[in-house]
Amino acid sequence: MKISREIKTALLVIGGISLFVYGFSFLKGNSIFKNSKTIYTIYQEVEGLIPGAKVSINGLSVGKISKIDFLPNSTKILVTMDIREELDFSNKSAAMLYETGLIGGKAIALLPIFDSNHTVKDGDTIPSSVKPGLTELINRQIEPLQMKIESMLTSADSLFTGVSNVLDNNTQTNLKNTLEHLSITTKNLNKASLAALEILDDNREQLNATFNNISSTSENLKFITDSLSTAQINYSIKKFNETVEGLNRIVLSIESGQGTAGKLINDEALYQNLTAASQELESLLGDLKKHPKRYVHFSIFGKKEKPYTPKEN
Repeated sequence: MKISREIKTALLVIGGISLFVYGFSFLKGNSIFKNSKTIYTIYQEVEGLIPGAKVSINGLSVGKISKIDFLPNSTKILVTMDIREELDFSNKSAAMLYETGLIGGKAIALLPIFDSNHTVKDGDTIPSSVKPGLTELINRQIEPLQMKIESMLTSADSLFTGVSNVLDNNTQTNLKNTLEHLSITTKNLNKASLAALEILDDNREQLNATFNNISSTSENLKFITDSLSTAQINYSIKKFNETVEGLNRIVLSIESGQGTAGKLINDEALYQNLTAASQELESLLGDLKKHPKRYVHFSIFGKKEKPYTPKEN
Protein backbone atom coordinates (compact mmCIF):
# COMPACT_ATOMS: atom_id res chain seq x y z
CA MET A 1 0.00 0.00 0.00
CA LYS A 2 1.45 3.28 -1.05
CA ILE A 3 1.18 6.37 1.17
CA SER A 4 0.13 9.33 -0.81
CA ARG A 5 2.13 12.53 -0.91
CA GLU A 6 -0.64 14.43 0.90
CA ILE A 7 -0.55 12.02 3.85
CA LYS A 8 3.22 12.29 4.07
CA THR A 9 2.95 16.08 4.02
CA ALA A 10 0.26 16.04 6.73
CA LEU A 11 2.33 13.72 8.93
CA LEU A 12 5.38 15.96 8.46
CA VAL A 13 3.40 19.07 9.39
CA ILE A 14 1.86 17.36 12.45
CA GLY A 15 5.32 16.19 13.58
CA GLY A 16 6.76 19.66 13.12
CA ILE A 17 3.93 21.19 15.12
CA SER A 18 4.40 18.58 17.87
CA LEU A 19 8.12 19.25 18.04
CA PHE A 20 7.48 23.02 18.16
CA VAL A 21 4.96 22.61 21.02
CA TYR A 22 7.31 20.30 22.94
CA GLY A 23 10.27 22.64 22.46
CA PHE A 24 8.27 25.68 23.44
CA SER A 25 7.00 23.91 26.58
CA PHE A 26 10.53 22.72 27.39
CA LEU A 27 11.89 26.26 27.09
CA LYS A 28 9.09 27.55 29.30
CA GLY A 29 9.97 25.01 32.00
CA ASN A 30 6.93 22.78 31.47
CA SER A 31 6.61 19.30 30.17
CA ILE A 32 3.60 18.09 28.20
CA PHE A 33 4.26 14.55 29.37
CA LYS A 34 4.06 15.32 33.08
CA ASN A 35 1.07 16.27 35.16
CA SER A 36 0.96 19.50 37.19
CA LYS A 37 -1.06 20.75 40.11
CA THR A 38 -2.74 24.09 40.48
CA ILE A 39 -2.32 26.29 43.56
CA TYR A 40 -3.50 29.81 44.34
CA THR A 41 -2.34 32.90 46.17
CA ILE A 42 -3.87 36.34 46.78
CA TYR A 43 -2.28 39.81 46.46
CA GLN A 44 -3.48 43.35 46.99
CA GLU A 45 -1.67 44.61 43.88
CA VAL A 46 0.17 42.78 41.06
CA GLU A 47 1.34 45.55 38.72
CA GLY A 48 3.85 44.12 36.25
CA LEU A 49 2.79 40.47 36.73
CA ILE A 50 1.40 38.82 33.62
CA PRO A 51 0.11 35.31 32.81
CA GLY A 52 2.96 33.07 31.70
CA ALA A 53 5.44 34.56 34.20
CA LYS A 54 7.59 31.94 35.83
CA VAL A 55 7.20 30.44 39.28
CA SER A 56 10.55 29.45 40.78
CA ILE A 57 12.19 28.01 43.87
CA ASN A 58 15.70 29.36 44.58
CA GLY A 59 15.87 30.60 40.96
CA LEU A 60 14.82 27.24 39.39
CA SER A 61 11.64 27.41 37.32
CA VAL A 62 9.02 24.96 38.67
CA GLY A 63 5.91 26.32 37.00
CA LYS A 64 4.16 29.33 35.56
CA ILE A 65 1.32 31.77 36.15
CA SER A 66 -1.75 30.51 34.30
CA LYS A 67 -4.35 33.10 35.28
CA ILE A 68 -4.71 36.45 37.06
CA ASP A 69 -8.15 37.73 38.04
CA PHE A 70 -10.19 39.42 40.77
CA LEU A 71 -11.65 37.49 43.66
CA PRO A 72 -15.45 37.42 43.50
CA ASN A 73 -16.96 40.53 45.12
CA SER A 74 -13.50 41.91 46.04
CA THR A 75 -10.68 44.07 44.71
CA LYS A 76 -8.02 41.56 45.74
CA ILE A 77 -6.17 39.70 43.00
CA LEU A 78 -6.28 35.90 42.74
CA VAL A 79 -3.21 34.43 41.02
CA THR A 80 -3.40 30.89 39.67
CA MET A 81 -0.14 28.92 39.41
CA ASP A 82 0.58 25.59 37.73
CA ILE A 83 3.57 23.85 39.36
CA ARG A 84 5.18 20.45 39.13
CA GLU A 85 3.21 17.53 40.51
CA GLU A 86 6.12 16.04 42.41
CA LEU A 87 6.70 19.10 44.62
CA ASP A 88 5.71 18.23 48.19
CA PHE A 89 6.39 21.36 50.23
CA SER A 90 3.95 22.54 52.91
CA ASN A 91 0.81 24.55 52.16
CA LYS A 92 2.15 27.09 54.72
CA SER A 93 4.91 28.07 52.29
CA ALA A 94 4.75 31.62 50.95
CA ALA A 95 4.54 32.90 47.39
CA MET A 96 6.73 36.02 47.16
CA LEU A 97 6.13 38.54 44.37
CA TYR A 98 9.38 40.15 43.22
CA GLU A 99 10.87 42.19 40.39
CA THR A 100 13.06 40.25 37.98
CA GLY A 101 14.83 43.44 36.86
CA LEU A 102 14.34 47.04 35.84
CA ILE A 103 12.57 46.04 32.63
CA GLY A 104 12.05 42.33 33.21
CA GLY A 105 8.64 42.52 34.83
CA LYS A 106 7.64 40.51 37.87
CA ALA A 107 7.56 36.86 38.86
CA ILE A 108 6.74 34.68 41.85
CA ALA A 109 9.26 32.83 43.99
CA LEU A 110 8.05 30.06 46.29
CA LEU A 111 9.57 30.01 49.78
CA PRO A 112 9.08 26.36 50.65
CA ILE A 113 8.53 25.00 54.14
CA PHE A 114 8.72 21.22 54.28
CA ASP A 115 6.13 19.61 56.55
CA SER A 116 4.92 16.12 55.72
CA ASN A 117 1.69 16.66 57.67
CA HIS A 118 0.59 19.64 55.55
CA THR A 119 1.77 18.88 52.02
CA VAL A 120 0.41 21.25 49.39
CA LYS A 121 -2.31 19.72 47.20
CA ASP A 122 -4.05 20.66 44.02
CA GLY A 123 -6.38 23.62 44.64
CA ASP A 124 -4.68 24.83 47.89
CA THR A 125 -4.21 28.53 48.57
CA ILE A 126 -0.86 29.51 50.09
CA PRO A 127 0.12 32.78 51.85
CA SER A 128 1.57 35.62 49.81
CA SER A 129 4.30 38.23 50.37
CA VAL A 130 5.85 41.04 48.35
CA LYS A 131 9.56 41.80 48.07
CA PRO A 132 10.26 45.53 47.63
CA GLY A 133 11.61 46.30 44.20
CA LEU A 134 14.51 48.55 43.28
CA THR A 135 12.18 51.41 42.45
CA GLU A 136 10.38 51.11 45.78
CA LEU A 137 13.67 50.95 47.70
CA ILE A 138 14.90 54.06 45.89
CA ASN A 139 11.63 55.82 46.69
CA ARG A 140 11.99 54.86 50.37
CA GLN A 141 15.51 56.29 50.45
CA ILE A 142 14.54 59.43 48.55
CA GLU A 143 11.43 60.20 50.59
CA PRO A 144 13.29 61.41 53.76
CA LEU A 145 15.67 63.40 51.57
CA GLN A 146 12.73 64.93 49.74
CA MET A 147 11.16 65.97 53.05
CA LYS A 148 14.42 67.58 54.16
CA ILE A 149 14.77 69.42 50.85
CA GLU A 150 11.21 70.69 51.12
CA SER A 151 11.84 71.87 54.68
CA MET A 152 15.08 73.57 53.59
CA LEU A 153 13.33 75.28 50.68
CA THR A 154 10.60 76.49 53.04
CA SER A 155 13.22 77.91 55.41
CA ALA A 156 15.07 79.54 52.53
CA ASP A 157 11.84 81.08 51.27
CA SER A 158 11.12 82.47 54.75
CA LEU A 159 14.68 83.82 54.93
CA PHE A 160 14.42 85.53 51.57
CA THR A 161 11.05 86.97 52.56
CA GLY A 162 12.58 88.38 55.78
CA VAL A 163 15.53 89.79 53.87
CA SER A 164 13.19 91.40 51.37
CA ASN A 165 11.22 92.98 54.21
CA VAL A 166 14.38 94.31 55.86
CA LEU A 167 16.05 95.55 52.70
CA ASP A 168 13.55 98.22 51.77
CA ASN A 169 14.43 101.14 49.48
CA ASN A 170 16.01 103.26 52.24
CA THR A 171 18.08 100.33 53.53
CA GLN A 172 19.25 99.47 50.03
CA THR A 173 20.26 103.11 49.46
CA ASN A 174 22.16 103.23 52.77
CA LEU A 175 23.86 99.94 52.00
CA LYS A 176 24.89 101.22 48.60
CA ASN A 177 26.32 104.41 50.12
CA THR A 178 28.16 102.37 52.73
CA LEU A 179 29.72 100.20 50.05
CA GLU A 180 30.78 103.29 48.10
CA HIS A 181 32.38 104.81 51.19
CA LEU A 182 34.08 101.51 51.91
CA SER A 183 35.45 101.47 48.39
CA ILE A 184 36.79 105.04 48.81
CA THR A 185 38.37 104.10 52.16
CA THR A 186 40.02 101.08 50.58
CA LYS A 187 41.47 103.26 47.82
CA ASN A 188 42.82 105.73 50.40
CA LEU A 189 44.39 102.89 52.36
CA ASN A 190 46.02 101.63 49.20
CA LYS A 191 47.43 105.10 48.52
CA ALA A 192 48.69 105.38 52.10
CA SER A 193 50.34 101.98 51.90
CA LEU A 194 52.02 102.93 48.62
CA ALA A 195 53.29 106.17 50.18
CA ALA A 196 54.61 104.27 53.18
CA LEU A 197 56.39 101.84 50.89
CA GLU A 198 58.00 104.75 49.02
CA ILE A 199 59.18 106.29 52.31
CA LEU A 200 60.62 102.97 53.43
CA ASP A 201 62.38 102.49 50.11
CA ASP A 202 63.88 106.01 50.22
CA ASN A 203 65.16 105.60 53.80
CA ARG A 204 66.11 101.97 53.74
CA GLU A 205 69.81 102.62 54.37
CA GLN A 206 69.11 104.99 57.29
CA LEU A 207 66.66 102.51 58.80
CA ASN A 208 69.16 99.68 58.48
CA ALA A 209 71.84 101.80 60.17
CA THR A 210 69.41 102.76 62.94
CA PHE A 211 68.46 99.15 63.57
CA ASN A 212 72.13 98.16 63.62
CA ASN A 213 72.89 100.89 66.18
CA ILE A 214 69.95 99.80 68.31
CA SER A 215 71.18 96.21 68.15
CA SER A 216 74.72 97.12 69.20
CA THR A 217 73.44 99.41 71.95
CA SER A 218 71.23 96.68 73.35
CA GLU A 219 74.16 94.26 73.33
CA ASN A 220 76.34 96.80 75.22
CA LEU A 221 73.58 97.43 77.76
CA LYS A 222 73.17 93.72 78.25
CA PHE A 223 76.93 93.33 78.84
CA ILE A 224 76.96 96.24 81.31
CA THR A 225 73.94 95.01 83.27
CA ASP A 226 75.36 91.49 83.38
CA SER A 227 78.67 92.84 84.67
CA LEU A 228 77.00 95.00 87.33
CA SER A 229 74.77 92.16 88.41
CA THR A 230 77.69 89.74 88.62
CA ALA A 231 79.86 92.24 90.58
CA GLN A 232 77.13 93.05 93.11
CA ILE A 233 76.30 89.41 93.66
CA ASN A 234 79.94 88.49 94.16
CA TYR A 235 80.47 91.38 96.62
CA SER A 236 77.31 90.47 98.59
CA ILE A 237 78.33 86.83 98.75
CA LYS A 238 81.81 87.81 99.96
CA LYS A 239 80.43 90.07 102.72
CA PHE A 240 77.96 87.43 103.78
CA ASN A 241 80.71 84.83 104.04
CA GLU A 242 82.82 87.23 106.14
CA THR A 243 79.85 87.88 108.47
CA VAL A 244 79.20 84.15 108.88
CA GLU A 245 82.86 83.49 109.64
CA GLY A 246 82.86 86.28 112.31
CA LEU A 247 79.74 84.83 113.94
CA ASN A 248 81.33 81.40 113.93
CA ARG A 249 84.45 82.76 115.70
CA ILE A 250 82.30 84.52 118.35
CA VAL A 251 80.29 81.37 119.01
CA LEU A 252 83.45 79.28 119.25
CA SER A 253 85.06 81.74 121.72
CA ILE A 254 81.89 81.74 123.86
CA GLU A 255 81.74 77.95 123.89
CA SER A 256 85.45 77.72 124.83
CA GLY A 257 84.98 80.18 127.74
CA GLN A 258 87.11 82.98 126.33
CA GLY A 259 86.19 86.62 126.91
CA THR A 260 83.63 88.14 129.24
CA ALA A 261 80.61 86.55 127.54
CA GLY A 262 82.28 83.15 127.59
CA LYS A 263 83.14 83.41 131.27
CA LEU A 264 79.66 84.62 132.14
CA ILE A 265 78.10 81.71 130.31
CA ASN A 266 80.55 78.94 131.29
CA ASP A 267 81.77 79.96 134.85
CA GLU A 268 79.36 78.40 137.38
CA ALA A 269 81.12 79.99 140.42
CA LEU A 270 80.59 83.44 138.93
CA TYR A 271 76.93 82.62 138.50
CA GLN A 272 76.65 81.54 142.17
CA ASN A 273 78.50 84.70 143.35
CA LEU A 274 76.19 86.88 141.31
CA THR A 275 73.20 85.04 142.75
CA ALA A 276 74.48 85.54 146.34
CA ALA A 277 75.25 89.23 145.68
CA SER A 278 71.79 89.67 144.30
CA GLN A 279 70.26 88.12 147.41
CA GLU A 280 72.35 90.33 149.76
CA LEU A 281 71.44 93.43 147.72
CA GLU A 282 67.80 92.51 147.95
CA SER A 283 68.15 92.07 151.76
CA LEU A 284 69.95 95.45 152.05
CA LEU A 285 67.23 97.23 150.08
CA GLY A 286 64.58 95.64 152.27
CA ASP A 287 66.27 96.77 155.46
CA LEU A 288 66.79 100.27 153.98
CA LYS A 289 63.09 100.53 153.39
CA LYS A 290 62.23 99.37 156.92
CA HIS A 291 64.94 101.35 158.88
CA PRO A 292 66.10 104.31 156.80
CA LYS A 293 67.47 106.12 159.94
CA ARG A 294 70.20 103.58 160.27
CA TYR A 295 71.71 104.74 157.00
CA VAL A 296 70.82 108.45 156.78
CA HIS A 297 71.42 110.88 159.80
CA PHE A 298 70.78 114.60 159.98
CA SER A 299 72.34 116.34 163.04
CA ILE A 300 72.39 120.10 163.41
CA PHE A 301 74.47 120.08 166.61
CA GLY A 302 77.03 117.52 165.61
CA LYS A 303 75.51 114.46 167.21
CA LYS A 304 77.67 111.44 166.88
CA GLU A 305 76.58 108.63 164.64
CA LYS A 306 75.51 105.41 166.24
CA PRO A 307 77.18 102.35 164.95
CA TYR A 308 75.09 100.02 162.87
CA THR A 309 74.02 96.91 164.67
CA PRO A 310 72.30 94.32 162.46
CA LYS A 311 69.14 92.79 163.89
CA GLU A 312 68.37 89.23 163.82
CA ASN A 313 65.61 88.22 161.53
